[in-house]
Formats: sequence, structure tokens, C-alpha cells
Amino acid sequence: MERVDIAIIGTGPAGVSAALTAANRNKSILLVGSRDMSEKVVKAHEIRNYPGLPSVKGTEMAAAFRNQLEAMGIRITEGRVGAVYAMGDYFALQIGEEMPEAKAVILATGVVTAKPLPGEKEMLGRGVSYCATCDAPLYRGKETIVVGFSPREEAEAAFLSEVCSKVTYFPVYSEETNLPEKVAVIREKVTGIEQKDGKRIVRTEAGEYAADGVFVLREAVAPDTLVPGLETNGAHVAVDREMRTNLPGVFAAGDLTGLPYQYVKAAGEGNVAAISAAVYLDTKKKEDK
Repeated sequence: MERVDIAIIGTGPAGVSAALTAANRNKSILLVGSRDMSEKVVKAHEIRNYPGLPSVKGTEMAAAFRNQLEAMGIRITEGRVGAVYAMGDYFALQIGEEMPEAKAVILATGVVTAKPLPGEKEMLGRGVSYCATCDAPLYRGKETIVVGFSPREEAEAAFLSEVCSKVTYFPVYSEETNLPEKVAVIREKVTGIEQKDGKRIVRTEAGEYAADGVFVLREAVAPDTLVPGLETNGAHVAVDREMRTNLPGVFAAGDLTGLPYQYVKAAGEGNVAAISAAVYLDTKKKEDK
């Protein structure tokens, strides 16, 4: 895959705004996220302070975003970014089994409000994973557990059921599940993850469940887990007025940077992040000559 100028992670107002601005600055882009756009936007009943879209429903705003991207010829690459690795003068993004490359990255993933499960971070990479499509081959013919934080995660659980001998799914939401019969659905509150006798143990309020691997699937990964070395303030990424992070070439925008959690604020920051990323690339190009 050809290395792009800017990879943008997220298809909410910040990510869409960044993509439109980057395209207008003649930068090649990789926009990664859901073609259904941000779940937060889609679920909004009514938005009253977004210029040009008075009293707009979330579904209507998502459709307007999608239509504008299509009109600009900007394609959305669906997938979950499991990690972003700094490789010197470029970045590698882990998206399933693919590793596309970009010269700069804009994080617009939204804020991760859910706290890690007890033992989750300690077990990450040691039997706990955030990406089923990435690590499923490691568990071929083995038993796995999926902790899914939204119905969108069911697709990955279904995929695992084609590879693993057994998949147990713990939904952390109230909606009905739509999964293959092979997937055992258990509605018990997960309280932690640990390792015991060579197995990974998922603890719930009702008992313990053992497996070879555990997948914790959320809409977004905590930023300091997604990008090693990224400076954060609690759940938020530390940025300056140009949306620059502490890592050269990495920018952030939207809810990820902190309050207020407003669509109009997110779109403005996406615009600034894209301009700053373009300036960063243009400056580097001059310096390299």
C-alpha cells in the first residue's frame, strides 16, 4: 500500500473536518473509521448549534457528512486501528492484518470514557487483545472470550467463531445480540481479568470463565495505548493550540482533546489539526531537500 501523507483515525465531526481540509490542501489521506459515521452523532436526537444545519437530527448530520466526503472523493476505510507505531520518518497503523503507512497522523477517535477492567492493561499482549481480526490466527482451534462494549463488536465475535473452537461473548450493553449459534452469550457484569494455570480468566459478579485468549472490544482504544509515548491528561490527549501532541507528526482533535464535548468544537479542531499537519509535512519536505 502506498504511503499516504496523513492518516486520520475517526469519522466523527473532527475526523470528517480534518479529511475535508487535508484534501483541500492537496494531501493524500487515509480516513479510517465507520462508514456509518460516529455512533455518538448517529444517536443524537437533535443538534441546534451546528452552523448551516439548524435543529438537525444525528442521522441527518451523519448523512450530510457522508455525502460531502463522497462528493470530495474521500473514501472511508472501515476497520479498527489497534496501534500506531512511530517508524522514524513515518507511522505504521495496525488495521487488522494490514499495516498502512502515513507521514503524519490525526487522532479523532473520541474520548474513551470506560475505565480499563482490572487486570486489562497488565494482561495486554499477554493473552488480552483489542483486535480480533489482528490476533484471531493466534487462537485458531482454541477457546476465546470477547467482552463487547457495543453491538458493533458482534462482527468480530462472529469472525472469531469461524476460527476458534469456542467463543463466549459478554455484552456490555442492553441491546439484543445478533450472533451465530456457535457464540455463547452470557449477560453477567465483568469485574476483571487475570491469569491462572496458563489460562486467561474473566471474572464476573457470578463466577469465573477460562479461555486461551480474551478480546476487549470498544469503539476506541485509550490514546496512550493506541500510540505509545503519547502524553495524556487523564482520558484526554495533551495538545497545543495547533492540535500538536508531544510526538512530532501526531495531532489530535475533537472530544479526545477535552471539554467541551461539542460537535462544532470538534469540527473546528479537525480543521486546525489538518492545517497543522499540512504545514508540518511541507516544512519537513523543505528541510529534507
